[in-house]
Amino acid sequence: MKKVITYGTFDLLHYGHVRLLKRAKEMGDYLIVGLSTDEFNQLQKHKESYNNYAERKYILEAIRYVDKVIPEDGWKQKISDVQNYDIDTFVMGNDWEGKFDFLKPYCKVVYLPRTPGISTSKIKEDLK
Repeated sequence: MKKVITYGTFDLLHYGHVRLLKRAKEMGDYLIVGLSTDEFNQLQKHKESYNNYAERKYILEAIRYVDKVIPEDGWKQKISDVQNYDIDTFVMGNDWEGKFDFLKPYCKVVYLPRTPGISTSKIKEDLK
């Protein structure tokens, strides 16, 4: 079984998120999503989510492409997650290009093109 992992906050879920999850799932048999906790978002990412962790997790678990959701508590847990879950492929949007190349000794690293015209930041800005 090929396992794939991706990470994110996945707040104000939109079709760009779902496209990323679908494309990530197509790279393997089992998709794990590392979901940023509220504490991680506030203390390390310096951003506030509209939906709390439990709500974002509930939404992700309802998406057919997602097999498992795990908490992401900090930047440094990725190597241990890849090792502990026997991950074959790590997937992120290409806005993170090169940032996770340190995982290449442990698994394949893929940066997918973002969906044009949509982002959580754009939605928040549009709503202002």
